[in-house]
Amino acid sequence: MEDQIIVRVANSGDAHYAQTITDEMESSAKARGTGIAKRSPDYVAQKMNEGKAVIAHMPDGTWVGFCYIEVWGHEEFVANSGLIVSPPFRKSGIAKKIKQTIFNLSRQKYPSAKIFGLTTGLAVMKINSDLGYEPVTYSQLTDDDEFWAGCKSCVNYDILMSKERKNCMCTAMLYDPADHYEPHETSAEFKQNSKLYERFMKAKQSKLLKWFFKKDAEGNGGNGSGKKSLFHSIFHF
Repeated sequence: MEDQIIVRVANSGDAHYAQTITDEMESSAKARGTGIAKRSPDYVAQKMNEGKAVIAHMPDGTWVGFCYIEVWGHEEFVANSGLIVSPPFRKSGIAKKIKQTIFNLSRQKYPSAKIFGLTTGLAVMKINSDLGYEPVTYSQLTDDDEFWAGCKSCVNYDILMSKERKNCMCTAMLYDPADHYEPHETSAEFKQNSKLYERFMKAKQSKLLKWFFKKDAEGNGGNGSGKKSLFHSIFHF
C-alpha cells in the first residue's frame, strides 16, 4: 500500500481536503487525550495555496496525510506543524515520508532557519531524530508571541502559561542548520535512549499535572529549585 501513496507539495487544487484534515486533527487529539492547537479549514487551505504544505493521497484521490510549514521570528524559525495521517494508513511508514518531504521543503524555502516542533508522541520524536532534530528546552524555541498564541485552543494552555511558556506537556525538538549532529547520530542516540525518553515523558506529564492542580488548589505554586542535570533541564523537571 505504501508504495502506491503519492506524497507531494500541496497546491490550491487540494483545498477540498482542508475540512477532512482539520476534522481528523481534532478527533485524533481527542482520542489521544492530548491538546492541540486548532487550525481552521481556511488556514489549512491558505498553506496549500502558498506552497507551504505537504499532502499524501492515493492515486484515486483518497486522502492519506498532511503537514504544513509555519514561519516565525522574521524567518529565524520554522515549524513543521499539524502532522496527521488518516487512521487506515497509520503504522504504514507514511508519516515518516511526509515529515521528510516537509523537512526538505522547509530547508529549500528557508535554508538558514532553525526547524522545530513540539510533540507529545514518542513516534514523532523518533521520526524527528531520524531527520537530525535534538530535544531542547523551550527557551531555545521562538519567542514570537503569535506562535505561542496558537496554543490557546489547546487543553493544556493553562499549564503552559502557568510555567511562563518554559514548559508544557509537549517535548521540544530542534534542527539548527548552523550547528547540528548528523541524522545518523541523532537517530542512534534516540534508539539507545528511547525507553528512557518514554519514561521521562510520562513522568514529566504526570508531574506537570500534579503541580498544576496543586497550584490551582493552593493559589500559588512552584516546582522547587536547585541544580539539575541537562537531561532534567530539557524535560523541565
